[in-house]
Amino acid sequence: MKGMTRRELEITDRGEILEILDKCKYLHLGLCDGDEPYVVPMNYGYTMDENGKLDFYLHGAVWGRKLDIMRKNPKIFAEMECDTEPFAGDVACRYGLAYRSLMARGTAVFIEDPEEKMKALSILMKTQTGEDFTFTEKLVKVVAIIRLDISEYTAKCRPMPKARPMTADAGEDA
Repeated sequence: MKGMTRRELEITDRGEILEILDKCKYLHLGLCDGDEPYVVPMNYGYTMDENGKLDFYLHGAVWGRKLDIMRKNPKIFAEMECDTEPFAGDVACRYGLAYRSLMARGTAVFIEDPEEKMKALSILMKTQTGEDFTFTEKLVKVVAIIRLDISEYTAKCRPMPKARPMTADAGEDA
């Protein structure tokens, strides 16, 4: 990625990034359908190794628009956010939204091996519920499993602004 404009908001701490990944329960998957963008929200599972390598796991029907698009062009972009809270300002341009987010670029890979599909679904369910599930080969035959191999990602936190002190004349003309 080209780098974050507001570097002071960037999150680089692995623990904080994992908090975002655990707290969010869906991501917005961005795809390119020819010259038309296509974005769809999806539940996910993830793994992150000790070096920070991130992979997402998605599941869905074995046919459909998003699968057709990814087969033609496997490049993806994903975005997720949590801890969203709007805030007011003393003037219009100081209103905003506090949040934590993660954005990622990568490649969609279709998983066909039943063992790998079972493992991916277990990872997805652990991320979504915190519980362990097992799957049979029969169950994984009826779903498509896509691994998003993430090549780069950034995380960001826009905190709630500190309260501004009221000036002596603030609010007198209201």
